[in-house]
Order: sequence, then C-alpha cells, then structure tokens
Amino acid sequence: MLRALLYFFLIYLGYQFIFNFLIPIFKTTQQVKRGVREMNDRMNEFAKAQQNSPQTKSPDNSSKEPTGDYIDFEEIK
Repeated sequence: MLRALLYFFLIYLGYQFIFNFLIPIFKTTQQVKRGVREMNDRMNEFAKAQQNSPQTKSPDNSSKEPTGDYIDFEEIK
C-alpha cells in the first residue's frame, strides 16, 4: 500500500515537472529563437536598404570656421 502511494506520488511529481516546467521552457525558448531570427532578418533588410540607397554627403563641418566669439576657459582653484 505504501509502495503504491510512493509510486503515485513520484508519477504525480514527474507529471508536474514535465507539464509545468519543461514544456513551458521549451515553448519560451522557441519563441525567443523566432524573435531573434526575425530581428536579424529585419536588420539585414535594413542594412541592404541602406547600402542600396543613394548616399548623400553631409556638409563637411571641419573646414568651416567657428562662428561667434570664443572665450578661453581658465580653471580657478
């Protein structure tokens, strides 16, 4: 009788472990993998679109003189 209760308890624990722990972890892992794969696909599409789009040059700010007055900063101790 005691052995039957022990077997029933072990089977119950195994059932709970599989259906409340292992299966949800498996499903979550699959969703995360799918999400990462979709994000990588979108990033690759975005990178290809950036390479294919005409490159517009931004104005070169290093050749311009700074405008306005420049005040030299001295640290006071």
